[in-house]
Amino acid sequence: MKVIISPDSYKGTLSAVEVAKSMQEGILDADQSIETIVLPVADGGEGTLQSLIASTEGQYFSVNVLDPLGRAIQAQYGVLGDQVTCVIEMAQASGIMLLQDNEKNPELATSYGTGQLIKAALDQGYRKFIIGIGGSATNDAGIGMLQALGVRLMTEDGSELEAGVSNLVKLNVIDISQLDARLAEATFTIACDVDNPLIGERGATAIFGPQKGVRKQQIAEFDRCLKHFADIVEAQFSIRLHDYKGAGAAGGMGGALIAFLNGTFYAGIDIVLDAVQLQAHLVEAQFVITGEGKSDLQTLHGKAPLGVAKAARLAKVEALLLSGGIDGKAKAALQEYFSVVESLVDEETSVQQAMQDPTHYIRLKTKRLIERTIQKGDD
Repeated sequence: MKVIISPDSYKGTLSAVEVAKSMQEGILDADQSIETIVLPVADGGEGTLQSLIASTEGQYFSVNVLDPLGRAIQAQYGVLGDQVTCVIEMAQASGIMLLQDNEKNPELATSYGTGQLIKAALDQGYRKFIIGIGGSATNDAGIGMLQALGVRLMTEDGSELEAGVSNLVKLNVIDISQLDARLAEATFTIACDVDNPLIGERGATAIFGPQKGVRKQQIAEFDRCLKHFADIVEAQFSIRLHDYKGAGAAGGMGGALIAFLNGTFYAGIDIVLDAVQLQAHLVEAQFVITGEGKSDLQTLHGKAPLGVAKAARLAKVEALLLSGGIDGKAKAALQEYFSVVESLVDEETSVQQAMQDPTHYIRLKTKRLIERTIQKGDD
């Protein structure tokens, strides 16, 4: 028997790699003869880098970069097992998790460090990129990244723009004469499930700004600054970012990648499943088991477990879902995709117990789930 293990992280508790390891232990507790293939997955946000490197036996590279507030830190990028595809996770260098709550400063938070990661990978000869842009601390329209790659932002008097999102209203010319020439040889696949435009009621600032520290009274001003940047981009390069789907992702990083790095958007989970070659691994498998921290109706809108279930359906392989929690309102809908829908939390296990020792309960519940599934098949 062959079982594929492809969970997402239990966010805030365990990484996808840790969840997969616990599931594997549970499967082998049920039957040591079962062949297990461990392919932890993610949907393009935080954890995507770790999942892809673990699933493809890739490698990490460390780089000295600047964090969102311009402090020196060490961040990582990865290269898949194919030794060709480079994975950049924006959260590594420009992520909100790098800041304490009292440090959030969307006026000054910069994506410069993400540009440094890209440049470091270019220096090593990589030209094929997957960019995961979830979890950012920035609302800078991606200008920090662009500056790290050689773009100069000029005011009307010919001086360079001072730091700060509010200074974008002074932007007069975007000088790309020194943009890293190697970018023309590179391809950028953007792993992102956000389709928000750059500006407006559904734009980068209005929707995502508050979680990054943008105060209610600042939203209109920040939006005006991003609009001015988009106006200049349109005037100079005939690329309209204002209402471009996805341009508002990661505080406008999506727009910068589209306009200046010729990036292409794909659903994060689709990119991950393709990279880890899940479809090929499903051949001759009897089951695939997946899960996440909590499964609810949002799971059915592009989350990692749904992507795994759809791949399993194509391969005519049974998909099992074991998540930390299951929203009762979503259970019937989830059962259309999964033959088993189970939660760590049940009448025997409290939320507190599951949170205190998640590896134990994932292992235990996986063992029971596999035993029941095997028994059902024998009946």
